[in-house]
Amino acid sequence: MNSNVETQGFKLDTLKLAVALLIVIVAVAAFYIYVDQSLLYRVLGLLAGAGIAVAIALQTDKGQQIFRYFQGAQIEVRKVVWPTRQETVQTTIIVILLVVLVAIILWLLDMFLGWSIGTLMG
Repeated sequence: MNSNVETQGFKLDTLKLAVALLIVIVAVAAFYIYVDQSLLYRVLGLLAGAGIAVAIALQTDKGQQIFRYFQGAQIEVRKVVWPTRQETVQTTIIVILLVVLVAIILWLLDMFLGWSIGTLMG
């Protein structure tokens, strides 16, 4: 009995997601079909279609899982301790200096290998 209910819920969720996708496809198609209309109206129609599709998709289990994921990600971003401007500038300068140093080392290695191959080949 329980598996039958889960199958019904899965089918209904699949139907909801298909309807949401169909709404997005129709909105995008209408955006390009009605080229002679004002861009403002076309963009508003596209945004309305996307909003309706998102609202429908959020009614499914997958939509709820994705919504909770983004809520969790937003909470984690708030926990991040961002570097100060001074720390960012110092780190950037160190990275640039190391890149230049490695470039010089590779350039010298290339010159040495070119010279040694040239010497060996005569």
